[in-house]
Amino acid sequence: MFQAIDCSILETILKKDIAKDIWDSLKQKYQGTTRVKRAQLQALRKEFEVLHMKEGESVNDYFGRTFTTANKMRIHGEKMEDVVIIEKILRSMTSKYDYVVCSIEESNDLDILSIDELQSSLLVHEQWISRHIVEEQALQITHGPQQGGRNGGKSSYRGRGRGRGRFDKSTLMLQLS
Repeated sequence: MFQAIDCSILETILKKDIAKDIWDSLKQKYQGTTRVKRAQLQALRKEFEVLHMKEGESVNDYFGRTFTTANKMRIHGEKMEDVVIIEKILRSMTSKYDYVVCSIEESNDLDILSIDELQSSLLVHEQWISRHIVEEQALQITHGPQQGGRNGGKSSYRGRGRGRGRFDKSTLMLQLS
């Protein structure tokens, strides 16, 4: 048993004579008492409850944060089914995912939906959103922003000026970056 223990830890248990005393000492040092473990689990439950996706956060980053907390809870003895994590993720996404969350809930049995399937669906939606944002930015650059007012919401851009309206892909990419 002593061969498997780090030297710095070995110094603290040398006075123990039997393996059970050594084990109990190590267990108390590294797992803590029941009261400490319960307090840690309570803190992790609170962290899990208030967890929400941040504006601008990627799906992968949010899943990572959620699983970090859920795995810590499991390590501290929480019996947590995947469906609990799935439901938590679905109810704590940002508002731009509302309609895809609704679609996932309506078209899937959450008890049998895997976490990987959920993440895949949300990643596809995230890519779709990103692609459309880039397209909207490109349209605003090439056509100018839409303005309301006298023109009844029509663009006030009339195509005057040197070089307006003549963009090639390289010019567009330079302006997007």
